[in-house]
Amino acid sequence: MATASKKPAPTLFTLKIELVDSKPLIWRRIVISGHASFATLHHIIQAAMGWHDAHLHEFEVGKQRIGVPDPETDDPDRPTAIEKNVRLNRLLATGSTFTYLYDFGDSWEHRLSVEQVKAGDERYGDGLVAGIAGGERACPPEDAGGIDAYQDFLEHWEHDPYGEETEGVRTWAGLDFDPARFDRAAASAAIDRMLWNGWVK
Repeated sequence: MATASKKPAPTLFTLKIELVDSKPLIWRRIVISGHASFATLHHIIQAAMGWHDAHLHEFEVGKQRIGVPDPETDDPDRPTAIEKNVRLNRLLATGSTFTYLYDFGDSWEHRLSVEQVKAGDERYGDGLVAGIAGGERACPPEDAGGIDAYQDFLEHWEHDPYGEETEGVRTWAGLDFDPARFDRAAASAAIDRMLWNGWVK
């Protein structure tokens, strides 16, 4: 865990993130300050999962869309709230579930569940807190074609990891890509850098 600039932090949220329809399940568990914005949560999800923040994204909490509004594409009857202006503790509580969609082309849908809300720990002061408490399996490579295409890749990987059907994705993802490995230390370091450098507030 790391701390950033001074802000009141009365609560800490424990969230479980699941990549919808991934089998075996790709998931992360994060802890984040309740006063963090959805913009901050977006960056923490990106680092925790292993995405590169190269595509558009959007949250949906109930019927509320939260993200970066686009007047040209947004539905005027269902406007998008500005994510940096919406705090987690204003919309979420223990038991809340909501979605995070990343890459409108590949449509990587994440389901988030609020597992716990508790009082902030005094050792972190009143700064922003974020960290990874657990997780399993690697994030799919960017632009892998969506969850169905990735599941097909995993099937070929299991039966013929060096065959022609897997060669393209292996080359794209890197020859050291291992779908079963979640590098928690690297993901935690990425989050710590964001907080230390004040890239998220």
